[in-house]
Amino acid sequence: MSTGSSDKSSDPPTPQSPGPDPVHDLPEEVLRAGWRRFWSKREKRWYYFNKMTGESLWEMPVVHKSPHNGVPGGSDRITDPLGISVPDTPTDVRSPPPFDLKRRRDSEASITSLGSMSPSKRMKMEGPVYWNFDILSNAIIFEHPPCTMPPVHPEAESYRAQLTNKLRSQYQELCQTREGIDAPRESFNRWILERKVMDRGNDPMLPTHCAHEVSPSMYREIMSDIPVRGCRLRHPVEARKYVFKYAEAAKKMVESRNCSPDSRKIVKWSVEDIMQWLRRQNSATLEDYQERLTHLKTQCGPHLTDAAKSSVEGICQKIYHLSCESAKKIYDKHWEILKEHGIEEIQRKFEVHKRRVQCYQIHMVVSCPRLPSISYHVENNVGCLRFKGEVLTLNQNYLQKLEHLYRIHCRDDRPLENFLPRVWCLLRRYQTLFGSSPNEGTGLQGALPVPVFEAVHKHFGVTFELFASPLNCYFRQYCSAFPDTDGYFGSRGPVLDFHPVSGSFEANPPFSEELLNAMAEHFERLLATSSEPLSFLVFIPEWRDPPIPALLRMENSIFKRKTVVVPAFEHEYRSGLQHVCSGSDLYHKSVHGTLVLILQNEAGFAKWGPTDERVKGLLDAYKPQGNPSPSTSASEGRRESVDGKSATESRSNSKEEKR
Repeated sequence: MSTGSSDKSSDPPTPQSPGPDPVHDLPEEVLRAGWRRFWSKREKRWYYFNKMTGESLWEMPVVHKSPHNGVPGGSDRITDPLGISVPDTPTDVRSPPPFDLKRRRDSEASITSLGSMSPSKRMKMEGPVYWNFDILSNAIIFEHPPCTMPPVHPEAESYRAQLTNKLRSQYQELCQTREGIDAPRESFNRWILERKVMDRGNDPMLPTHCAHEVSPSMYREIMSDIPVRGCRLRHPVEARKYVFKYAEAAKKMVESRNCSPDSRKIVKWSVEDIMQWLRRQNSATLEDYQERLTHLKTQCGPHLTDAAKSSVEGICQKIYHLSCESAKKIYDKHWEILKEHGIEEIQRKFEVHKRRVQCYQIHMVVSCPRLPSISYHVENNVGCLRFKGEVLTLNQNYLQKLEHLYRIHCRDDRPLENFLPRVWCLLRRYQTLFGSSPNEGTGLQGALPVPVFEAVHKHFGVTFELFASPLNCYFRQYCSAFPDTDGYFGSRGPVLDFHPVSGSFEANPPFSEELLNAMAEHFERLLATSSEPLSFLVFIPEWRDPPIPALLRMENSIFKRKTVVVPAFEHEYRSGLQHVCSGSDLYHKSVHGTLVLILQNEAGFAKWGPTDERVKGLLDAYKPQGNPSPSTSASEGRRESVDGKSATESRSNSKEEKR
């Protein structure tokens, strides 16, 4: 609840005032505990502020005798349905700063009841639960400034989706008109991930302020599909057709582009050579065709790259400029909506002291207006949220999960009046990120199985996820991509902006090479600067043909304590669409190995070191539970023997591919 600093001075008695001195017109035991009553000008209602603890409540606080010393204590932790009470803070760790906001601190008490009815109405949990919010976080951080981003609004989020989908269509059109190919699958999603690593703009999704306009990820993926898009080669007949198609496309490309005479000559000679071989060979094996295709690409590839370089760079630059224009329109639209409610942008910077505190929720300092209503109904155990004709869905138990997170972490909406609008904005944001094609973007949300989360918590003290979302998180605290939509549900913001001093963390990142490189560098920097127990368990694919730079860096790091290999086809992952899919589609076999790299400083190694017993417990938890679907994960695929491409070229499409 944010009311402004002027609210702490009592107003003159109003018709709602209980007496001539409403500030002190409270029971004696409540006054002794530090509570006072004030009038909120913004909310037009009374609230209660504790001058000793800095807590604030809408309802009259319940004060009881402490069983230890017999003196008045704070809110009753057993009977308090809101879970306001905060457990005792270690003497060497300070409480999070209030930043002059009358909001309760993040409750780390175990909440066993969701309290009163939510706007989505009370639901019975269907099926198993894939999270555990009773686990308290052991993360210690340095105090950080509050978030000055504008609060989410369904109108603005709908407009963002409209412009982002238009940008996807423009990317497809540019690839078709300039290079004669379809936009590489999932390339736009990986472009967002790669750009946000370096972006310093103010839009939470679209890049607007990058050092280089040409994206290495987008450039690399378009080039890998020139002159024709790759495909999986399973039979000699398919391979023969593909080799012929590639040769014809390469010859046509050098004839129609501005190439040097030498390049044109080499490509034509290589194409003629492969054509003669195809005419002579009628019984070649699949391996023969793959070998010839690899040789043809080696001969023609550099010359085709030179011919297409300026055009592909132009596509990357055009998409970046269109992204900047779209982000500017979204920004203007968003603040236009907020200014209609009298909310102005905050320009000042918040100064904070560099002190250690328990990890606390994001402070959104810009006031949030009353959000428009969202209609909700249930169809076949699936919740449907409608705003202006646009319906977004999720399973009922996941809606209850979001309600649980919201009650724990949300600071300005105790009556849950904005709960459904914020859920709608959350679903809209992630659907915009995923894309509109079937199964597109699900690789960004794949998660570890529940037994693995239980094992890393039991054996390695993990209480925090570094790559998650409100939809797929297991712990109550996590890092995610979008602080503005996810902060109300427990997110601590992007991982690269998160600087823990102590704690044990799990990292299962999306498969973007640029993001993995930045993550490895970030972890090493944190481990080098902290003398307190700090541990990271990193789960990444076993990519060794060739190995990615991030893998080499972590394996050669002085902080690497252990590398655990989970063999392919012997473990499974949770689907990236777990919040909407059925139980039979929830788990999928992984077709490649998974590496678990354990990075720890000296204090972390002494506390959570990878002993043989702990490693065995982790591997045992990775064994499939029950009968998973025979299909393999859309989020865990990997291309093997794909038209002669190297693993570096083919892995960009690996995570979302359906088997």
